[in-house]
Amino acid sequence: MLAFDYRFFNRLHWALAAAAIVLPAAVLHAALPTETDVSGRTSFAGQLLVASPAMGDPFDHAVVLMAQHTRDGALGIVINRPLERRPIAKLLEAFGADASGVNDSVRVFRGGPVSRNKAFVVHTADYHRQDTIDIDGRVALSDAAGVLRDIGLGKGPGKSLVAFGYAGWAPSQLEDEMARGAWVAVPEDPALVFDDDRAKVWADALALRKTGR
Repeated sequence: MLAFDYRFFNRLHWALAAAAIVLPAAVLHAALPTETDVSGRTSFAGQLLVASPAMGDPFDHAVVLMAQHTRDGALGIVINRPLERRPIAKLLEAFGADASGVNDSVRVFRGGPVSRNKAFVVHTADYHRQDTIDIDGRVALSDAAGVLRDIGLGKGPGKSLVAFGYAGWAPSQLEDEMARGAWVAVPEDPALVFDDDRAKVWADALALRKTGR
């Protein structure tokens, strides 16, 4: 097995991801690779990537929900980096969005090292907006402002996870990392995405590989 320098990998991942995908302020689709053909390679879209135990920051024990993976690159949201709760109205005001009539607060997550000032909502597929990306028929991804307003008005998705930033890969980068053993791919499980104790998500996701689910 090839030796894998995780310190070099982490520095390289940041550099390539930032260069590969640039996120306009209000256009979620522009962040996602557009071509669906991965030239015969396996696409990891709709799966969870579980970081190797040897992985260091920024992916130490991370679990990433893969939103899309094409020949142009890949994008995912880290689902087990919770931060503090924030009032929805304050978040909307920070986005320059209408916060009138909005109540409640949400816990926010660190979704990845790229574009940390950009916000997304991973949510159940019972909710859909014009900018929503359907990931696998059970979970979806949308730009944060519209979803948060609907959540604050009591008409949002059944379950949701608000994330700032994302994980991005340049063309062929993710395939190379998988070949080197940096990640383990397991089936997406809504219970892990939304319900599980965040401190247990990494171990529980890794257990899916052992059980063959």
